[in-house]
Amino acid sequence: MQAPGQTHDAPLDALLGRYAAGALDPALHALVAAHLEMKPDNRSFVRALEGLEADRLLETPATPMNGREAVLARIFAEAPSRSQPARTAHGSELPFAIRRFIGRDLNGVAWKSLLPGVRECKFGSTDGAEASLLWIGAGKAVPSHTHDGAETTLVLRGAFSDLHGHYEPGDIAFADSDVDHKPVVDKGGDCICFAVTEGHLHLTGPVGRIIDRFFGPR
Repeated sequence: MQAPGQTHDAPLDALLGRYAAGALDPALHALVAAHLEMKPDNRSFVRALEGLEADRLLETPATPMNGREAVLARIFAEAPSRSQPARTAHGSELPFAIRRFIGRDLNGVAWKSLLPGVRECKFGSTDGAEASLLWIGAGKAVPSHTHDGAETTLVLRGAFSDLHGHYEPGDIAFADSDVDHKPVVDKGGDCICFAVTEGHLHLTGPVGRIIDRFFGPR
């Protein structure tokens, strides 16, 4: 299902489908929600998927729910206030979904230097997926690497390129164990990304293999 004027690829369609079905872990859910804040053209596609999921649920026989009132109270307590604006990543602001997930704005992030021109802040692991913010300097390259599992990256500011293409704010890049890539940030400005990674990252290439040998997988 594709709205006129929109283009989707298979990994993005699959991710949006899992989002519409409520089947994502909290980190990936926040990533997709932020993507939809930044790329509103995809909201109609997700609404259509949610409609299909709602139809499927209506056709499913109802079953009694234990503690129904307590469950509903917990859901309403966790729901975000409609009066709070969903700001996107202009200036120093993060999308609302990312701010809500990490519990702070960009100016409250405690960065840790990984390499010259590359900083990271990790936010722990949920359901086997680790969430982090990455800040890569203009014109800098992340060393060639591959992954044990899937890596899903949302661009919040700036842009970067790898062997699959060029990614700008709001774009989602996908990588897995079959991909060995070297993201390179555009020279026009620093790049900030929100990444959700399953499994370890393995550096490749001569320098990367030496680093991996001494420090182990990340």
